[in-house]
Amino acid sequence: VFNVSYRLAPKHRYPAAIEDVCRAYAWVVENAARYGGDPSRIVLAGESAGANLVTSLSLALSYERPEPFARTAWDTGVTPRAVVASCGVFQVSDIERLRRRKPTMSPFVADRLSEVTHNYLGAEPPLCSLDFADPLVALERRERPDRPLPPFFLPVGTRDPLLPDTRRLSAALEGLGVPVDTRYYPGELHAFHAFVMLPAARRCWAHTYAFLDRHVPRVSSPSVSTATT
Repeated sequence: VFNVSYRLAPKHRYPAAIEDVCRAYAWVVENAARYGGDPSRIVLAGESAGANLVTSLSLALSYERPEPFARTAWDTGVTPRAVVASCGVFQVSDIERLRRRKPTMSPFVADRLSEVTHNYLGAEPPLCSLDFADPLVALERRERPDRPLPPFFLPVGTRDPLLPDTRRLSAALEGLGVPVDTRYYPGELHAFHAFVMLPAARRCWAHTYAFLDRHVPRVSSPSVSTATT
């Protein structure tokens, strides 16, 4: 397992995080074998903001883009075998849409969501495309990828305020012919799967492992190493 650290907003605004993630991916491809890993069997996984980043990284790996950070990932020539994007925020630029969809949203949650856009994007327009902040919007354009997009697993609770993003992303991926396994967990909140004592969380992890077994069958390994980049 490679656990990737990246620069955080608001000190480091978009596209700093995805720049770091693209560089980290290139590092993993180059160095995985040193730690007993196989770069031909990479799985991307992230939740919430991390789900946004792994989906954005998938864009950089499947669409040939002009951004230098995207080229860093693209030039590896290695696409992941699968993506697990849990309870993600997949469109940062218009976070207010979630409040408009649900006027009864609590003020606390609504304010926290509004902070996402301000902290990540800032007041001034970014100097590069928003596609890597809004991978959902990019995928909804239904442009054919230059390399196949990997299969996606999309778990989310039905009481998660970010639920609409997962629904839209699932539809966009299906429209592109991408294998997608979307799971809705009734009555569960944001990141519920982190509370592994909950029955719904255990079901979610069982579904996750089943998805991975379908797309990245397990192999025996003589040793296990870890690294942080």
